[in-house]
Amino acid sequence: MPLWTWLFPVLSAALLAVAIVVGAGPLLALLCAAALIAAVVVAVHHAEVVAHRVGEPFGTLVLAVAVTVIEASLILSMMLAGGEDTKVLARDTIYAAVMIICNGVVGVCVLVGGLAHREQTFRVEGASAGLAALIAMSALSLVLPVVTISTPGGTYTGGQLTFAAAASLALWAVYVFIQTIRHRDYFLPRADPANPELHAAPPTPREAWTSFALLVVSLVTVVGLAKVLSPSIERGVEAAGVPKAVIGIVIAMLVLLPETWAAVRAARANRLQTSMNLAIGSALASIGLTIPAVAIASIVFGIPLVLGLAAKDLVMLAITFLVSIVTLGTGRTHMMQGAVHLVLFAAFLFLSFVP
Repeated sequence: MPLWTWLFPVLSAALLAVAIVVGAGPLLALLCAAALIAAVVVAVHHAEVVAHRVGEPFGTLVLAVAVTVIEASLILSMMLAGGEDTKVLARDTIYAAVMIICNGVVGVCVLVGGLAHREQTFRVEGASAGLAALIAMSALSLVLPVVTISTPGGTYTGGQLTFAAAASLALWAVYVFIQTIRHRDYFLPRADPANPELHAAPPTPREAWTSFALLVVSLVTVVGLAKVLSPSIERGVEAAGVPKAVIGIVIAMLVLLPETWAAVRAARANRLQTSMNLAIGSALASIGLTIPAVAIASIVFGIPLVLGLAAKDLVMLAITFLVSIVTLGTGRTHMMQGAVHLVLFAAFLFLSFVP
C-alpha cells in the first residue's frame, strides 16, 4: 500500500481534530480545505480497491451508501444544533444532491466519455429501473408536500411524513435487492478485453479490509471538514448576499466529491456502466436514507421540517427528469447529451444565486 494512501487520511483526521479543538481561523480553514481535497482523492482510491475485491455493483454500492449515511448524519447534526433556520436544510441539500448528480455528474461523465471514446454504452434495464424509483421518491419527498392540504407551507403531517419516509426507504431497499441479487446482470459492465483491470490481480482480503477502514476514515474526515468549514461558507454566503439555499448546494457538492471523482474516472476509462451505477445509486440513497432519518428526527424531537420545493425548483426538477429519460432511454450516449445536462446544471446554479 503506497504511503500516501494511509498518510493522507491520518493527517486529515488530525487536522480535523485540531480544527474542532481550537476553531478554524483563516489559515486553518485553508489547510482544512486542502485536507478535504486530499481526503477525497484517498477515498476514491480506497473505494476502487474495495470495488476490485468485491466486484460490481457492490463496489459502487459501498461508496454510495457510505457517503449517504455520513451525509445524513451531517444534516441531522446541523438540524439538532440549529433551530428555525435549519427547517429547509434537508430539502435544499437533497434537492441539490439530485440536481448535482442527475445533471452535473451525469453530464460530466457523458461529455468526458464522449470526447474520449465518441460513444459509450450501458445497461438500460438497470438505469431505467433506478430512474423510475428516483422520480417516484423525489415526487413523494419534494413535490407532494407542495400540493397536500392538511398542512400549509410545503410541510407534511406526521402521518404523511411517516408514509413518505417508509415508501422512500422501501423503494431504495428494492432497488438494492435487484441491483445485488435478483437482476445483478443489469448493473454489470460488458466485458472489455482491453480493460487492464480485468487482468489485474484482486487485492487480498487484508488489503481490502484495510482499504475499507481507511475509506470510512476518509469519508468521515470529508464530512467533518465540511462541517468545520460550514461557518465560513455561511459567512461567505451572507457577505455575498445570495440566498441561503446556496448553503445546501455547497454541502451537497462537498459530500458528493468522492463519488463524482470516481464516476468521472470510470467514464474516462470507458466504464460508463460504473459511472451510471454510482450516479443513480447515490441519488437514490440520498433520498432513501436521508428522508427517513430526518423524518424520525423531526417527529421525535419536534424539529420543523419543510420539504416542498418552490415553483422554480419544481420546474427544474421536472425538466431534469424529462431529459434524463431521453438520455438513459437508449443505453448509448455521446457528448451532445452530456452538454445538455451540463447546461441544465449551469441553469440550476445560476438560478440558485439569482432566483
